[in-house]
Amino acid sequence: MRWCLKPNTKPTNDAMEKAELEQQIIEKLKQVFDPEIPVNVYDLGFIYEINIADDMGVIIKMTLTAPNCPVAETLPIEVRDAVQSIRGVSSVYVDLVFEPSWDQNMMTDAAKLELGLL
Repeated sequence: MRWCLKPNTKPTNDAMEKAELEQQIIEKLKQVFDPEIPVNVYDLGFIYEINIADDMGVIIKMTLTAPNCPVAETLPIEVRDAVQSIRGVSSVYVDLVFEPSWDQNMMTDAAKLELGLL
């Protein structure tokens, strides 16, 4: 069974806490850079999903430019450590996926501008 808020229902404190935590996570992710590309992992479009459980455990689904990327071993660890440093986060799991395949259309306009693609 799915539950949703009625149109004029205020979000619960839990929902507000999760929304605030998601913003903090995004800010932390914007501090993690791919060493080969001078743009953060969030603006590059490497972060596909951020899920926050009721116990404030975080699951991040992310990708890289290619499966054989030289930072495939280290960048997910940097992402995990950055998010784990946020007060209130109970655990972090980074799921490295390659479907859908990453492409330049996943980047924000700011990232494209930084890389001279706009």
